[in-house]
Amino acid sequence: MSDQPYEGRYEGQYEGYDPYSQPQQQQRQGQPQQQQPPQPEWQQHTQQWEGQTWETQVQPSMPAADTTYLPPQGYQAYPEPQTYGTVGQPQPQPQPLPREAPAPTRAPEWTPAYQPPVQQAPGTGSAVTPDTASGYGPPTVTGNARVTDAQRARAEGRSPIIEPGIQPAALTAVLGLLLSGTAAIGQYALVVPLVLLQAVTAAGWFRLNGMWPARQGIALAFLGAVTADVALLAAGRENAPAAILGTLGVWVLLTLVLQLRSHADPDTRMYGLMATVTSAALAIIATGHLAAEPDAVTVGAAAVAVAILARALPLPTAASVVVALLAAAGAGIAVGGMTDLGSKGAFLGLGAGVCALIGHRVASYDYPSRFVHFTAGVALPLAAAAPAVYLLGRALG
Repeated sequence: MSDQPYEGRYEGQYEGYDPYSQPQQQQRQGQPQQQQPPQPEWQQHTQQWEGQTWETQVQPSMPAADTTYLPPQGYQAYPEPQTYGTVGQPQPQPQPLPREAPAPTRAPEWTPAYQPPVQQAPGTGSAVTPDTASGYGPPTVTGNARVTDAQRARAEGRSPIIEPGIQPAALTAVLGLLLSGTAAIGQYALVVPLVLLQAVTAAGWFRLNGMWPARQGIALAFLGAVTADVALLAAGRENAPAAILGTLGVWVLLTLVLQLRSHADPDTRMYGLMATVTSAALAIIATGHLAAEPDAVTVGAAAVAVAILARALPLPTAASVVVALLAAAGAGIAVGGMTDLGSKGAFLGLGAGVCALIGHRVASYDYPSRFVHFTAGVALPLAAAAPAVYLLGRALG
């Protein structure tokens, strides 16, 4: 045996495969050689292990990759997650964040070239300027308000008399024929169209005076009319004046008490009192059709229907009135010939026609609306003719 240690006898002959040798050698070539301190003598004769160990030094940084592709503006780029592989493998570096997108420029505000004209609110003299900034017109309660015929006539300074026209006249004629036909059938059959006439009369008078909806006043007037009908049916035709006038007196007193309990100002209470009393009086007076003789109601209601249709013809006012009165007298003669009145029906028809034209004129006053025409314009001619039918029927019968 030899006392010499194994100092590199096999060194250089059998060099094992080392997968990490190349990077290490390259690293060692890139670093300057450092002078090793002298080793003690005992270490020179000792066997040393020169195997490869794990690298603990920080790897050199790789050059940044080419950032040719950038993500779309507005999105934040995140670096790829770091993966830990084998020792010596270069670690990826985080990508630089993209540049901030420039702030968007505001577009110039749009200004309309057309400026709408200044409007006037219906019924008032104040001017209403549309809101051009918001793009909407003047504020309204029920949307775009259409100028009615009454408002146009008032703005133009024309006459406050606006006649109902042919459609309300046709409804009046239908209701009059119903009264005429049911009167020939019987007293209880006459109650049905009569109650309808009284309801329309009560509502039409309040609407004619500009008081709407006025539910309490309409209900009070209609209740008075129904009370008069019941009282007349219970008392009989011979006691008709007492039943009608007694109900009217009670209702006037009741209306007065209710208005005194109201908390409105004095002018409003007086105006409501007059409207309620008049509406109740007209609705109760219409009970005269139920109190009159059946033949008189048959002739008078037919005469009113014909007179109102003739009055609605497109003729001058004076000529239209004359034609309507002649038509009423002719209808009285024609229908009277079918009853016991005979030729006397002409006087009854003429009287009923005059009262009907008065009611028609009242319904045409003070710029009435279409709703007034279809309520007061329909009912007032027949309601106003009731006293003439009752009185002339008793006088001629």
